[in-house]
Amino acid sequence: MAMTFGFPDADALLAQYPLPDYLRDNVRPGLKQLLASMAEDRALNANGHARALHIIADDLSRLKAIADDRARYPEIADVEIRQPLFILGLPRCGTSFLHALMEGDPQVRTPLMWEVAEPSPPPEAATADTDPRIARFDEHLRAQLGGCADELLKAHPLGARIPQECGSFMTTSFQSSNPCMFQHLPRFYDWFKGIDATFRYDVHKMWLQHLGWRHPGRHWVLKIQEHMYKLPALRSVYPDALFIQPHRDPTTVIASISQLISVIRGPSYDRLDLHALGAEFLQLWWDGVKCCMDYRKAHPDLPIYDMRYKDLVADPVSTIRAAYDHFGWDFTPDSEAGIVGWLRENPAGKHGPRSYTLADYGLTADQVRDRFAEYIETYHAYL
Repeated sequence: MAMTFGFPDADALLAQYPLPDYLRDNVRPGLKQLLASMAEDRALNANGHARALHIIADDLSRLKAIADDRARYPEIADVEIRQPLFILGLPRCGTSFLHALMEGDPQVRTPLMWEVAEPSPPPEAATADTDPRIARFDEHLRAQLGGCADELLKAHPLGARIPQECGSFMTTSFQSSNPCMFQHLPRFYDWFKGIDATFRYDVHKMWLQHLGWRHPGRHWVLKIQEHMYKLPALRSVYPDALFIQPHRDPTTVIASISQLISVIRGPSYDRLDLHALGAEFLQLWWDGVKCCMDYRKAHPDLPIYDMRYKDLVADPVSTIRAAYDHFGWDFTPDSEAGIVGWLRENPAGKHGPRSYTLADYGLTADQVRDRFAEYIETYHAYL
């Protein structure tokens, strides 16, 4: 029998995490939509209910932490963010691989998992390797992940010093699609698609200023697929942003991401309808790709470098060097050494193989090709 779990009122939650008026007033609409959508999920189990509440509390707590530090140190708001580079594209296209490789370059600054999880006080370059929050993050990681840790590690790198997706910034704005990775939230997703989302990039910039205040880098490199939905808002806050978009056959992508989402959602449900999940994410990722394609067609001068996944895997050094050349960045001997060092320490298949097919999720290759026909036609040279 399905159980119904209660969720608190948005204003009651916000009262527990006092925020400046601007943040509170802009967080409230998304938080209300999220809570209402979560309450409609009749298949959620007790663990999923507790997990959802924990994630919301964590997002509010982290936003309050950086807001409090910003009030304490007003100079954080003066930190300039120049030409941040955003990695776009479908999931499972090597975006995390590329993000991690570029983080090996001493010129590059990425958000790290430990500093996004526990951002206050602002991290410092002097203690980047010794901050006690690093060990604390790793100690709690497996406990937080529970039984899905091994499967997640096969699909996505995790650890204190691993580059973190900047989606973890945007969840604190409550204008992010990330909750849909953990739970089936059709009402919230429909709301998300329709919003302007400039506020989430205001929050995103707050995070970069916070993390870079005492630990700056020459080039910020960020990554999360959901930027594809909201490029107008992103560029309103970062008008000089740069972009890389890796490409891969969507038939492989959709099978892989469906398997990963099934692992992420698994603890929150007693039974997952994998066929429904496949249909949901086939549409969700097409929505993002379509938004990105439409924006690119309307803005042919967008500073973006298209990349073949196959090239990135076959020759990472040359592929990243070509991207640097495209943007006029210096690819130094230290850049190459950092990339080669990461590859040496992280061989392919380090955490074991994954097994999945489209059929597991009620899909066929023809269905995926039909849904992504416009993308395949436009970027066939990169697939």
